[in-house]
Amino acid sequence: MTEQLYSSRIAIYVARRAFVFLKLTALMLLGTWIFGAGCGSSNTIWREDLRSPDGLWLASADSVQNGGFGSASIQTQVYLETSNGSKPRKEVLGFSCEGPAARPYVLDNVANKGGTIDLEMKWVSPSRLEVTYNGRASINLQLPSYDSVEISLKIPSRSSTDQSSH
Repeated sequence: MTEQLYSSRIAIYVARRAFVFLKLTALMLLGTWIFGAGCGSSNTIWREDLRSPDGLWLASADSVQNGGFGSASIQTQVYLETSNGSKPRKEVLGFSCEGPAARPYVLDNVANKGGTIDLEMKWVSPSRLEVTYNGRASINLQLPSYDSVEISLKIPSRSSTDQSSH
């Protein structure tokens, strides 16, 4: 009788440990899934391409909304490349801001126009790209030129203040 009682207690102990192990495993899998879904997700919410007047250059801009706990932000970049591919695509301007986006996590060139910072690109000449934005973003990268193209950056409210680096 004592032996039966002892083996049934062992069986209950093992069953409880197995149940605890299964619960912990399930919680870890759920946590990994939630963490993975919240981090690393990035979506382009706005994109625009603009060819130079002579057709030799292509200026493009996009805004990517990154989501996650403590890492949510919107990154807007401007790129230049030659139309024939002789010069590779190069980031020439980079901005970051916290948003908000009119239509979050969705590519919507109407609602998210200008990438939440009212960014606009305009070719003043075949060798000069003018970029304007609302001033409500941090500038992470600003190249004054790329190959033969000069890049100027302006804030419309202070149009007399050209922020380009000559």
